[in-house]
Amino acid sequence: MNVVDIINKAVEQRRTRFAFELLPPLKGDGMGGVFESIDRLIGFDPAYINVTFHREGIKQAVRPDGSVEWHVVRRRPGTVGISAAIQKKYGVEVVPHLICGGQSKYDIEDALIDLDFLGLHNVLALRGDKSQNEKFFMPHPQGHTHAVDLVRQIAAMNRGQFVDGEVEECHHSKFSIGVAGYPEMHEEAASPEADIACLKAKVDAGAEYVVTQLFYDNARFFDYVRRCREAGITVPIIPGIKPLSTVRHLTLLPRTFGCHIPEELEREVLRHTYKDAALAPAEKIARVRAVFDALDVPRLTEQQISLRFDRALATLDGLNVPDARKEPLREYARSLMGRRK
Repeated sequence: MNVVDIINKAVEQRRTRFAFELLPPLKGDGMGGVFESIDRLIGFDPAYINVTFHREGIKQAVRPDGSVEWHVVRRRPGTVGISAAIQKKYGVEVVPHLICGGQSKYDIEDALIDLDFLGLHNVLALRGDKSQNEKFFMPHPQGHTHAVDLVRQIAAMNRGQFVDGEVEECHHSKFSIGVAGYPEMHEEAASPEADIACLKAKVDAGAEYVVTQLFYDNARFFDYVRRCREAGITVPIIPGIKPLSTVRHLTLLPRTFGCHIPEELEREVLRHTYKDAALAPAEKIARVRAVFDALDVPRLTEQQISLRFDRALATLDGLNVPDARKEPLREYARSLMGRRK
């Protein structure tokens, strides 16, 4: 069953469904860790399981003569094989991710043929991130620059059209294509309107549903859906959510993904940490202090203290009373400013 059919069935049954996303294991690791993670979640009856695709990295090696050699390495390969193993073991639909980065059109075509042979007919088409040694995303010389081009290739394959055009009479694949959406705008988009125009192009090219980047402000998601509908995007839009598993996520996730965490949610997370009976007092203090330090609260607090003392002293200086009477208050203020906080 493809993802759109799963969504439509859930809507018909008025049932809330969820899916989760897995990273492939590091090269050299087996499937044990992946299966253990799924075993803990399979009881919640996930609608499907996403498997991410990770592009190559760059590894630096120093030669005996002191010169530096760079190697291209893939630390989390195996998306296609892992997806097949999961679907076979658990009988749950799996959605492997495909990316443009580091891939030629022929690499992508080979992956799609393998997926089709394995009975995996759902894919999430993404551009992917830039390589760690790039300032900007650079496509493979024989690859795609934008996710919309990848969508077009998959849709063409569904029509029996291959990259080299050599096969005329052939089996037609039947991939259901998902794409990414950004409620808080993609970091490279010129404007929110331009970002939605890019999404509209992907849908027009053959995308059947949208999965959003993670967000924590529901109002921004609902506004995004409204603007998509106004732009003529009618396909399902699935909200992407990442649970907060540590207090540090309050500062780490906004820096990494550019998402906004509402103040009410921040307060609730800190309140929960404070009330967690399983945490020792020292650990509670350490977690909250880590958030305060990441937000630069100590320095900002010192600034506000200094500002208010300066205002108070300026007010004192403006009083029409003898300086001798003001001096004890000045001394007291200086003692307060110099104390340890």
